[in-house]
Amino acid sequence: MNDWPDRRTGDRSEHYGRGSASPQPEGARAMPHIQRRPAQPRTPQRPQVPPQSQGYDDRYQDGGYGNSPDPGYDSGYNTGQVYGSGSGGSDGRGGGGRRGGGDGGYVQGRPAPDWRRRIKLGALTLVVALLAVSISTYFWADSKLKREVDLSKVIERPESGDGTNYLIVGSDSREGMSAEEKKRLRTGSAEGKRTDSMMILHDGSNGPTLISLPRDSNVEIPSFKGSESGKMFQGTGRQVKLNAAYAEDGPELLVRTVEFNTGLHIDHYVEIGFGGFAKIVDAIGGVELDIPKAFKDKKSGADFKAGKQTLNGEQSLAFVRTRYAFAGSDLDRTKNQQKFLAALASQTATPSTIINPFKLYPTMGAGLDTLIVDKDMSLWALGNMFFAMKGVTGGEGTSMNMPISGSVGGNLVWDKAKVKQLVEQLNNDEKVTVKGN
Repeated sequence: MNDWPDRRTGDRSEHYGRGSASPQPEGARAMPHIQRRPAQPRTPQRPQVPPQSQGYDDRYQDGGYGNSPDPGYDSGYNTGQVYGSGSGGSDGRGGGGRRGGGDGGYVQGRPAPDWRRRIKLGALTLVVALLAVSISTYFWADSKLKREVDLSKVIERPESGDGTNYLIVGSDSREGMSAEEKKRLRTGSAEGKRTDSMMILHDGSNGPTLISLPRDSNVEIPSFKGSESGKMFQGTGRQVKLNAAYAEDGPELLVRTVEFNTGLHIDHYVEIGFGGFAKIVDAIGGVELDIPKAFKDKKSGADFKAGKQTLNGEQSLAFVRTRYAFAGSDLDRTKNQQKFLAALASQTATPSTIINPFKLYPTMGAGLDTLIVDKDMSLWALGNMFFAMKGVTGGEGTSMNMPISGSVGGNLVWDKAKVKQLVEQLNNDEKVTVKGN
């Protein structure tokens, strides 16, 4: 059997050297089945170091010499150097086995977090967010204000004094109320609206002063300009109840009548109806009130026991409207109104309401939807009024009724001497020493 490749014979001397027994070196063997690749000029190449994080031998790249002419060719040899071993070390890993520094064979450790920078960025983000929310809330609330009262139509006005004077009016307006709400709140269904309560709030440097103006006060209707027609109406010395001025020509005539009979300049006008009043109370979860004496009133729906209790919107409206439980006295009712409004402001202007959007926005929405103010009223001025109202019960404020000297024809007559002294103290922003009824 012939064990050699094709075209070979048993004579091994035919094409292969002379054998190891020859004294001359053996010649090159002819191996026709192997073809040599043509020689190509070799261009010196710069060794390419694999990425440090891979940590494998360079023999898999260029045969261990770094300049293999044939990519992918493995010569099977190795220089013994492993990339990423560093520049030597006692443990064979280079760099004394330490990671980092000059150790190119290991992933660099992450730097320590810069907490100071993170805190600054977090604080800046929070400030920007709060600013954006505040600005959007401001424009949202401002858009809800009903600036319908034009005080520029009021004629022959007294000069302004120190501090700010607000005329706060509670009307029996049923605007926006459903038939069910009118029945539940016992408001009746009368058309139009009338003033149910009137107060002057003075906000000055000596603390706020809240003065109730009984709606049965006997006042003179002066000359005035019609709020709608612009027509001039001359005064005739007519004596009427104060709430008749509102019924005759609205807020502008009411302001004109208050200024004429007191001599006090009114800076801003604020009015709220029955429905809005009840909604505000319900939005804040009710108002806690200490009622010194139990009373009932079928007309208003009031039925209260003595002691501390939380009133909802329906109960609150009944409380401030009740007059027949007090022998028909409007003075007792105005005292209850002052007490309630101060408690409402005090319990609304709290951190639990202001910083809680789930209470703040419903409360603002309920109030702003029904508030009617003068055209020059800003949210800032409205906020000042609200916090001044809160200050009435904070020990720094005063609440009182307009001083009364008697009555005529069932109307309450103001004490002119005391009213004059009171107005002087308010105009000069002095501490009020006048006592009301």
